[in-house]
Amino acid sequence: MTQTAASLGASAQAEICEALNQAVAETAVTTMLAQNFHWNVTGMAFGPLHEMFQTIYEELFVAQDDLAERVKALKGYADGTLAGMVERSKVQEAPNSADMSAEDMVAALVEANEILASTLSGAGDIAAAHGDKLTEDLCVERGRSHEKTAWLLRAHIS
Repeated sequence: MTQTAASLGASAQAEICEALNQAVAETAVTTMLAQNFHWNVTGMAFGPLHEMFQTIYEELFVAQDDLAERVKALKGYADGTLAGMVERSKVQEAPNSADMSAEDMVAALVEANEILASTLSGAGDIAAAHGDKLTEDLCVERGRSHEKTAWLLRAHIS
């Protein structure tokens, strides 16, 4: 049976919110990763990568808001603390982007987007198991976006 945020039981809401908070955390860390690389990329590909990294972090900023707002619609708590997001995230911050080549930056963002696609796929599966098509759809849409971003980034280094 298809459920809405209001009709889901408390345990279903909590399980879905937990999965979405994982996606929010990884999206936030990836946002900052892309912004860090935007600020610090150098070399012959500076122009296009600087622009691409900005496009990525601007799109991710909107995405994390959409995910967090879905948590709130499901009566959950959207953990917006930086420390909490960094601790929870499977996406890792760059230790020192000053020492990274442009290719390493791109590779790090490929990995981050692949992690996010996987996390969102899992969150979508959890939502689907509870009949929450709206959350499932959001996760599918976001996951598809991350797979495309990973592909576009991979094209720069293959």
